[in-house]
Amino acid sequence: MKVAMRTAALAVALGFALTGCSKENTAEDQAAEQNQAVDQTQDAGATQVAAANPVERGKYIVDTIGCDDCHSPKNFTPEGIPIPDMTKRLSGHPGGQMPPFDKNVLKPGNWYAMAPDLTAFAGPWGVSYAANLTPDDQTGIGLWTEDVFVAAIRNGKHMGAGRPILPPMPYYYYKNLTDDDLKAVFAYLKSLPAISNAVPAPVGPAEAVNM
Repeated sequence: MKVAMRTAALAVALGFALTGCSKENTAEDQAAEQNQAVDQTQDAGATQVAAANPVERGKYIVDTIGCDDCHSPKNFTPEGIPIPDMTKRLSGHPGGQMPPFDKNVLKPGNWYAMAPDLTAFAGPWGVSYAANLTPDDQTGIGLWTEDVFVAAIRNGKHMGAGRPILPPMPYYYYKNLTDDDLKAVFAYLKSLPAISNAVPAPVGPAEAVNM
């Protein structure tokens, strides 16, 4: 009799435990479903924003993925901190060559060098300069089309089919953006004031040694 009572008690306890786990799992599942629904709603909202106002969507993306870090000339605070010069936003390396640097950075595996305003870089690939992304016809992307811009990011090639886009441009991250997002970025870039600024061509490692 005692054995039967103990068995029944254990069965009841186990039932409560299983019921509690079931409720807990259900609550977790419901929370996960709600989060997924929120994410889907946000994605849908972003798509609608991009479709309704691609320039605003493009500005939001450019503001958040760090384009100014390399493509905007800088002003310096008294502490020497480089702050993007928004009057020349995204106009690229402001002319001139890379300042003198230790040529050892051109050896594979070494650190690379940056110009003080972070718009020119030296490394095993040679020397690269941040491009002018304003819609100037002669020195910027004024003659680029939307398809050319998307292809450039997708393929990691200048104008979509030319020379490789050089470090430190992280196109391998940006190519994960949707077509709508890339088109929105292009729309925003085309809305900027055109700034005439001829950025030097990149220099290969053999030439960079003699700079």
